[in-house]
Amino acid sequence: MRKIVQYFIIAALLLPAAAKAQFETARDSVVQLYGVIMTADSLVGIPAVSVVVKGQNRGTITNNQGVFSIVVLKGDEVEFTHVTYKSKTIQIPRNIEGNQYSIVQLMVVDTVYLPATIIRPRPTPEQFARDFVNTKVPDDNIEIARRNTDAAKRRVLLQTTPGDGGEATRMQFNKIANRAVYQGQTPPMNIFNPAAWADFIQAWKRGDFKNKH
Repeated sequence: MRKIVQYFIIAALLLPAAAKAQFETARDSVVQLYGVIMTADSLVGIPAVSVVVKGQNRGTITNNQGVFSIVVLKGDEVEFTHVTYKSKTIQIPRNIEGNQYSIVQLMVVDTVYLPATIIRPRPTPEQFARDFVNTKVPDDNIEIARRNTDAAKRRVLLQTTPGDGGEATRMQFNKIANRAVYQGQTPPMNIFNPAAWADFIQAWKRGDFKNKH
């Protein structure tokens, strides 16, 4: 029992010292990084440069004069990026004395070559009007829907679109019902049905009975 008490006393004395040493080490590794980012050719401050600490999702941007300030740790990698300049990456030295580190970072212009574009003027207003009228404009959704609901288009779709399971089942049941109604006798002919003749005439006008090659 006495040994356990001694262990607790020793731990109580050592833990604050260890925590203090760890805190001092962590505080010593924190660095205030500040500086200015300038163009390499004219030494002008670059605004809106992204200053990001890699792997930590922390960062800032430079002000109108290219000045920035950010808290980092010794050994961190800091990346400077801009849409017009080549990216730069630096590493904070681990042997810095104190908790402040200043830099002057120069960036080089990154040239982007775009594909050549040839602009040809119209010789006369009349030719421009003619070309404008004859320009093929892609169909929008309204035009596509209008063509799909055209009467001729519907007839083609009606003849080529296969029926679903419910329609096939109804047709089969109708055939069975018709056979049951006229079981044992001759079914009537639609030649004397005016509605059938009207449908026949309309089909003949549409050309439904023409040979299709």
